[in-house]
Amino acid sequence: MIAAHSAAHYSNQKISILVIDRNPPILLGRKSINGWVCGDAVSKEAVDYMGSHIKVSWGAPEIEHKVKGVMALSPDRETSIPFDGDGFLLNRQQLPQTQYKEALKRGINVDFEVNLTGLIYDGNQVVGVEGTDKKTNQPYKKTAKVVIDATGVTSMLRNQIKNTTKMERRIDRTDLESTGRHIMYFDQGEDDLSEFDPDYCLIHLDQDIAPGGYGWVFPKGKNKVNIGLGVEKTILDKRNKRLGKHDDVTGLINQYVARNRAIKNPRISTDPSDVNNATGNFQVSVRRQNDCMVANGFMLVGDSAWMPKPLDAGGIGPALIAGSIIGKNAVDAIESGDVTEKGLWQYNVDYTREYGYKTAGLEVFRRLLQMLTNDQINYGMKHFLGNMDVEAISKGEHPDFSMVGKMGMLIRGALNKKLADGLRYTTQQNRWLTEHYRNYPTTPDGFEEWNKKLLKIMHESYEHLAKWDN
Repeated sequence: MIAAHSAAHYSNQKISILVIDRNPPILLGRKSINGWVCGDAVSKEAVDYMGSHIKVSWGAPEIEHKVKGVMALSPDRETSIPFDGDGFLLNRQQLPQTQYKEALKRGINVDFEVNLTGLIYDGNQVVGVEGTDKKTNQPYKKTAKVVIDATGVTSMLRNQIKNTTKMERRIDRTDLESTGRHIMYFDQGEDDLSEFDPDYCLIHLDQDIAPGGYGWVFPKGKNKVNIGLGVEKTILDKRNKRLGKHDDVTGLINQYVARNRAIKNPRISTDPSDVNNATGNFQVSVRRQNDCMVANGFMLVGDSAWMPKPLDAGGIGPALIAGSIIGKNAVDAIESGDVTEKGLWQYNVDYTREYGYKTAGLEVFRRLLQMLTNDQINYGMKHFLGNMDVEAISKGEHPDFSMVGKMGMLIRGALNKKLADGLRYTTQQNRWLTEHYRNYPTTPDGFEEWNKKLLKIMHESYEHLAKWDN
């Protein structure tokens, strides 16, 4: 929808835009039968970016609650790190309805209840989409100058792409988090801001509670919450073995809710605005965006481009930025008469410069964090983070761990020395990766060599980090 709004804005509504959705109008944008499963949080900065670039503004009812930022807490709850600044909790069931009204104002057409199964080609050029119209059970075909794929992390369109070798089709299992959450009302329990804070989104790092991921308590009001967690499957298996348990994501979430002392008598929301979205599980990517997001006549955006931030799986912010950018790139290509890979390439460059330059470094950092014990996370957050590092994290960037580099620092214990080495290593890799992304090729010709170097460094990083697995 944001890509469509953007294309309408940059073309002054002079091109024909069609959004295709598999849901009926009342469930527009729904990810699965569980609803629009998500943490629902987005930074004000990302919403403002969309507002200033494509003149789309959000308010009530799609913005449900305002927060002052996100607070990450160590397993022992003794250290907290603020990041992301002012933000909003969205009502994901309401938001698409607001977007639909805006789409109609901008002259955008929408086809509902269509299941897309593949792309239409003319030689080596994508020229449309095909599938089934669920209302009539008839075959569905539409042609277009450009197809933008916003169909999510497991996109069938991307998985089947035939006209490029640059775009990755499938995601590695270890780059996915299994997540789930409830939207709940509750009575006030103990007054504990490390458990619930109406002004802050709380993230709990704890390898026993959410192995390889984190738990979250995001306020939607004084007595309403989006509460859930994400795990990485192989790390969950190790945790279960270590603790002699057989927990799955749903079980872990319910334990997490029951353990929260500030949340008493929790119950799933039955509000009309949550009724199709109150509880559910979903997969989220936690890697850098696809190294190439365009092919002849075809572009990726949002979850289908694996855009959620590798560190916290936040997907709305990057999608707002990319959605705002992609419309301009598509319009420029159509207006210039070149919708080939070369004509659409600027989108790769623009997104990388605006946001994508930092994601590979965060992916390496995330892999290290997933290997740490709770004791190491406690120690690292308490002793290794300086003001500069916290500032970097608050901007969604890789910390430099300035405290770790200080000579003469006494580091207690072999595991923490190992952690210090790991943090120094990820900092060094991040510097290289950020610089490499600043040199993202401006034409498709330079991509193969650029990508070969990137994959070599990423592979070396993973192999090197395996040594830090405790």
